[in-house]
Amino acid sequence: MSTAVETVVQEQPELLHREKQDSPADSNSLNEKEDGGYTHQPIDKDDLGDVYEDVRAIDLDASGKEKPIQTDEDYALRLMSLEDDPTLPIWTLRTWFLSLGLSCFAAVLGQLFYFRPQTVYVSGLFLQIIAYFLGKVMEYAIPGPSAAAVFKTRDNRFWRFMNGAPFNIKEHVAITIMATTASDSAVAISIFAAQDLYYNVKPNAAVGIFTLIGSQLIGYGLAGMARQFLVYPTWAIYPQLVPTVQLFDAMHRGQGVFLQKKRLRFFWGIFVGIFVWEWFPEYIAPTLTGISIFCLADRKSAWVTRIFGGATGNEGLGLFALCFDWNYVGSGGGAIGSLFTPIATQMSLYGGTLVCIIAFCACYAKNTWNTQNMPFLSQLLFYPNGTEYDQLSILNPDFTLNEDKLAVQGLPYYAASYLLYRVSRTMYIGAAITHFFLWHFKDIWAVVKSARTEECQDPHYQKMKVYKEVPWYWYGITFLACFAMALGTSYGANSGMPWWALIISLIITAVFLPIIGTLFCTVGYQPSIENLVQMVGGAIMPGKPVANMYFTLYGWQTYTLTLNLMRDLKLGQYTKLPPRVTFTVQMIGGIIGGLLNYVIMKSVLSANRAILLDVQGSNTWSGQQVQSYNTDAIAWGALGKTLYAPGTPYGFVPFMIIAGLGAPIPFWLLHRYFPKHGWNLVYSPIVVAELGILSVGINSSIFTSFLVAIFSQYYLRKYRPRWFRKYNFLLSAALDGGTQVMVFVWSFAVGGAGGTATPFPNWALNPVGNPDYCARLT
Repeated sequence: MSTAVETVVQEQPELLHREKQDSPADSNSLNEKEDGGYTHQPIDKDDLGDVYEDVRAIDLDASGKEKPIQTDEDYALRLMSLEDDPTLPIWTLRTWFLSLGLSCFAAVLGQLFYFRPQTVYVSGLFLQIIAYFLGKVMEYAIPGPSAAAVFKTRDNRFWRFMNGAPFNIKEHVAITIMATTASDSAVAISIFAAQDLYYNVKPNAAVGIFTLIGSQLIGYGLAGMARQFLVYPTWAIYPQLVPTVQLFDAMHRGQGVFLQKKRLRFFWGIFVGIFVWEWFPEYIAPTLTGISIFCLADRKSAWVTRIFGGATGNEGLGLFALCFDWNYVGSGGGAIGSLFTPIATQMSLYGGTLVCIIAFCACYAKNTWNTQNMPFLSQLLFYPNGTEYDQLSILNPDFTLNEDKLAVQGLPYYAASYLLYRVSRTMYIGAAITHFFLWHFKDIWAVVKSARTEECQDPHYQKMKVYKEVPWYWYGITFLACFAMALGTSYGANSGMPWWALIISLIITAVFLPIIGTLFCTVGYQPSIENLVQMVGGAIMPGKPVANMYFTLYGWQTYTLTLNLMRDLKLGQYTKLPPRVTFTVQMIGGIIGGLLNYVIMKSVLSANRAILLDVQGSNTWSGQQVQSYNTDAIAWGALGKTLYAPGTPYGFVPFMIIAGLGAPIPFWLLHRYFPKHGWNLVYSPIVVAELGILSVGINSSIFTSFLVAIFSQYYLRKYRPRWFRKYNFLLSAALDGGTQVMVFVWSFAVGGAGGTATPFPNWALNPVGNPDYCARLT
C-alpha cells in the first residue's frame, strides 16, 4: 500500500482527509517515516485475542485504559472478528432452500409494498433474523450424517449436503445477501407501471423481464472495477455494516464463551423490548412520534406548527420535538443511523439541517417565490395562486409536451421548501466533486496505480486470500451482457431513448461512483444524484418524459445498486464469505428479484388499475409512487428545458452546481492554515445536501436523533469505550431489527397491507388531527 494510503488507514473514518500532524502516532502499531507517512509494524496475534474479550492488548493505551474507537484499524480489528474456518460448508440444502425461498419472499413482498398506501420496505436485518431462525430449525429438523446408520447407508456427500454440520455463519451470510439483493427496489417497475397506467404502452414480458434483469445487474461490471479501492482497503469501513456484522458474530462465533452468551441475551432482550414498545408510537399512541411542548402550549398558531410540529407528514420542521419512535429516530434500515454513523458525519448533517430550518422559515416569511400562496411543505406543482397545477393539460395525447397548451397554462411553481430541496441536491453534486478532488483523489489514485504491483494489507483482505478471487472478466462479461440487454430492451419498449443517451447515463454512474462511493464507504453518507440525472436527461432529450424515465433508470439506479453491491462485497470480506460465493448469490438474487417483480407488477396492475389511477387510492392499494415518478418525468423530461431556462423564476437552479463547486474550498483553506481547529471535520457535501432535507415527511425525530448521536458517538465512544466496543453496535442491530419486525407484523395485522386497515380508537395519545396537537394547516 502506498505511503499516502497508509496514512489514511491510520485516520479516523470521520477524519479521513486529516493532515498528518493531526494523526495519532501510537507506537504500538505505527512507525513514523521521514517522508511524513506511516508504515505498519507487524501486529502480534497474541495481542488480538477474541474481538469481544473484555481486555486485549490492542484495546489498551499506555496507561492501561481502553482506547476509544477512532481509527479505521480500530473498526477492522476491534469491532469485527478476524476468525475464519475455511472448512465450513456453504452450499448446503439450508443455503439453497432458504436463500431461494427468502429471495422469492423478499421480492414478492417488496413489490406488494410498492403499491401500498404506506411506505414499507423489506429490511435486511429482518431477513437476517428470519434466516437465523429458519436455519436453526432446519439444523435440528433435517437428518444428517448420523442418519446414515439408521437408513443403512454410507456417510456420503448427500448426507453432508442435507445437514452435515450446525448452521454456520457462511451459510447465514450467503442467504442474507441473496435475499437482500432480491429485495432491492427496481426502478424499472415504476417505468412499466407508468407506461401502462398513463401512456397505454405495455412492453411484452420478454422486454420487461430482461429490462429488469439488465438494469439490476449492469452495475456488476462497475463494482468489479471499483472493488480494489472502494471495498478492499481498511479505510473503506462501511460503518452501516458494523451492526450487521456484529449480529452475525454474536449468533455464530464463540457461543461457548460467557461473554458471547451475555451479548446474545442483551440482543434478544432489547429486540423483544423494542418490538413490544413500538406498538405504542406506531399504533396505540401516535403522539409519542412527536411530543412538542410548544404545540401543547399554543395549539392555534400556524407558525408554531411550521417550526415545532412534525409528527405528521408535511406538517412542520420538528424543532426541539421529542420522538419516542425508533422507526424514525434510528436508521430505519438505511445507511445513516444515530448509533453507528461517525460523529463528524452526523454533525455535518445536523448543521445542514439547522440551516435548512432557518432558510425555510425565512423564505416563507418573506414570501419568496410567492410561497405563501402554497403549503409550507409540499412536493406538488402549483399555479401562482396556489391551486394545484394540471399537468395533463399541457401534454399531447402521447404525453409529450405541447408548447401551445403550455403557453396557455403557464409554467408551474414549487413550494419554496421543495425548491430549496432541489437547489440543495443540485449544489451537492458540485460540492461532492470538489470535496473528492481536494481530500481523496490523491489517495484513491495511489491505490489505483499500485493495484497491480502492491497488495492490499487490510487484515480482513489478507484472511480472504485462502479463497479464489472473482476474475475481473466475470464482471466485464456481466457488464457487456447487461449493456446489450439494456440497449435492446430500450428500443423494444419504445422508450424514445437513443443508444447514445444510454451510454451517457452509464458514464454519469461511472464518474460519480468514486466521488460519492468514497463518502459512502468512509462516512456512510449517500445522497441521491437522481435530480442531476433527470436534469441531464431533460437537457439532452427535451420533451420526452418516458425517455427521461429510462435515462434515470440507467443513470441513477445503476449508481445506487453498484454501491449496494460493493457494500455486500465488503460484508463478505468482513464475514469471510468466499468472493465467488458472494458473486453467485448476488447474481441469483438480482435475477430472482427481476422475474418476480415483473410478475407481481402485472398482477397488481391488472386487478387494481382504477384504484392505482385514482389520486387518493384506497387504504389497501395506491399508485402514489408511480404517480410521483411520472410527475418527476414530466417536470424534468417534458418541462425541464423550459422550467429551468435562463430568465425564468427557476433558471438559476442548474447553475447551483457551479455554486456547489466552491462550497468545500473555505473549509479546506481553513484546515490548511489552522490544522488543529477541526475544520477537516466539516463535510461540506453533507452540509449542502441537507439544506432541503426537511421538505418532506415526518420531521419530529430530528432533534431526538441528534441527542442519541451525541450520547452514543461522543459520550459512549469517548468515555465508555469498552461498553461501546462490545454493545453499542449490537444495540443498534437489536433496535432496528425489533422495530422492523414490528412494522412488518403491524402492516399485515392492522396496517392494511393484508387487505383491511384497522385504526386504533381515538384517545388522548391518539387524537383526531395532528398527533402532536399542533394546529392543522391543510
